[in-house]
Amino acid sequence: QLQLVESGGGLVQPGGSLRLSCAASGFALDYYAIGWFRQAPGKEREGVSCISRNTKYADSAKGRFTISRDNAKKTVYLQMNSLKPEDTAVYYCAASSSTWCERNLRYDYWGQGTQVTVSS
Repeated sequence: QLQLVESGGGLVQPGGSLRLSCAASGFALDYYAIGWFRQAPGKEREGVSCISRNTKYADSAKGRFTISRDNAKKTVYLQMNSLKPEDTAVYYCAASSSTWCERNLRYDYWGQGTQVTVSS
């Protein structure tokens, strides 16, 4: 069974940091691109970052967020620094059957999401 489980969300003050984790089971990370997405109330889901052989970042994440992967632990991380209130959202990880992050990938498997709230 292919499964992704996010963790690490919480409440932080503006300027603070969080590290999100996405634990995978049932498949090998080598053959998948893993993306992070977020969705705020009343807004559309948006892509944040992706990692495969390459990495990609949304403009809003560049310079603040870092995506990484530990294949042995089958876990992908999203380190989020200098958090802003507009980063508040439910963050999801998802897997695509690709070895290269690019625009318009189809993500077939999704985690349940983890809440990130940035507020003073």
